[in-house]
Amino acid sequence: MLGQSNGYSPETPQIWLCHQITRVPDSLPDWLTSFERDTLAKLEGPRRGEYLSSRWLIRQGLSNISGEPAEQCQPVDGRPVASQFPAGWHLSLSHTQGLNAVVIGPTPLGIDVEPSQRKPDWQGVAKRWFSPVEQEWLLRANDPYNFLKVWTLKEAWLKATRRGIAGNLQTLEVRKDFELYGDQPDRRWHSCCCSVEGFLATLVYQTNNPDREASWPAVTLLEPPPEDYNLAAAEPLETIWEPLYHRTIRAKR
Repeated sequence: MLGQSNGYSPETPQIWLCHQITRVPDSLPDWLTSFERDTLAKLEGPRRGEYLSSRWLIRQGLSNISGEPAEQCQPVDGRPVASQFPAGWHLSLSHTQGLNAVVIGPTPLGIDVEPSQRKPDWQGVAKRWFSPVEQEWLLRANDPYNFLKVWTLKEAWLKATRRGIAGNLQTLEVRKDFELYGDQPDRRWHSCCCSVEGFLATLVYQTNNPDREASWPAVTLLEPPPEDYNLAAAEPLETIWEPLYHRTIRAKR
């Protein structure tokens, strides 16, 4: 797919991406909140540029989805899981190796991005943290890319359900062919995964309308932040992305 996905619905989350810049200007942008300034002051090295780029991207996304001026948009303090203004939007942030991603929508959601070529000691991780069912098909397939898809899915699930990794990685079971089972039987959840810009991006989101067919989110790569991080509307860049799967997460049984 080229650029944004077609057939976008307001009920479907939207994903924005941007490559980070490492420079942090001596004069910080006026749009930073006091909390964000205090947080930035505690960071060192590349993490400063990563943090500032991510907060710039959040405001670009909120402005795009709401129509409000980017200078007025901001996330809640702390972990950015919702919008302070305009109120009512859920959001999730992920960043890795020079890329930021933010997803925004009307319902709880989570996103995780990882480099497609990342090859950790995935067999050891799977044996320690994954269910016997997951271990069986992953180790038999012996494909690190499959592991990466499962790992980003679990990370996105935990963000969407507001839980940490400890003790919760098996609350979502990923079976062969990405048949998904979660521990949230009273809610309707979807997951989708795509490859974009050499990265794997996995999204989990809740839907308010169980009868509506799930659709792909819009995926937009924005030009990187300017060196002064001003919030003039960023131009979208031509982007080719490949959908990998879209699944409903069923009640665990």
